Amino acid sequence: MSNPDEKQQHTYQDWLSWDGAWELINGKAYNMSPAPTALHQFIVGELHFALRAHLQNKSCHVFVAPFDVFFSESDQSSTPDHVTQPDLSVVCSRNQIHKNGCHGAPTMIIEVLSPSTALKDFNEKFNLYQKYGVQEYWIVDPGNRTVHVYTLLDGVYQVRDLYSEQDSVRSNVFRDFQIPLGRLFDLEV
Repeated sequence: MSNPDEKQQHTYQDWLSWDGAWELINGKAYNMSPAPTALHQFIVGELHFALRAHLQNKSCHVFVAPFDVFFSESDQSSTPDHVTQPDLSVVCSRNQIHKNGCHGAPTMIIEVLSPSTALKDFNEKFNLYQKYGVQEYWIVDPGNRTVHVYTLLDGVYQVRDLYSEQDSVRSNVFRDFQIPLGRLFDLEV
């Protein structure tokens, strides 16, 4: 076991040998070790609870990090090209769920920003999730108390909604799912 050189290009085989939690996006290693804040964990917990209660693990299943999502250029590939660990993943195809995580694009992914992940979430992950067909991508920004919702249309995130603290954020994929943002940010620390 080892730690990757974050300046080098890496493969999935390299990723398998690393200590700790790492993401692999476009050959670049991203350390997932910085501990999330209490507010980050509170937001993830509230969203997980709301989605889990709404979907009831009937047609879709909700997973919370650490949960690996594997993306491959080829549908038949046993060696993924990218591995991410979203804060929340909603998987609506049971055949994508394996012992080690989700193979292929979840229906919905939610990332809660941290200062160390903001650029990656808005850039590398945005492009990756769009490319591989994640139907809906939420970026929750605790610092600005906003939620960005991106919905795929014709292979591109064309629907871009921005919700602020006084709004209820709505899903475009799960039409009857919404959550008041005040509830997400209702933790004073």
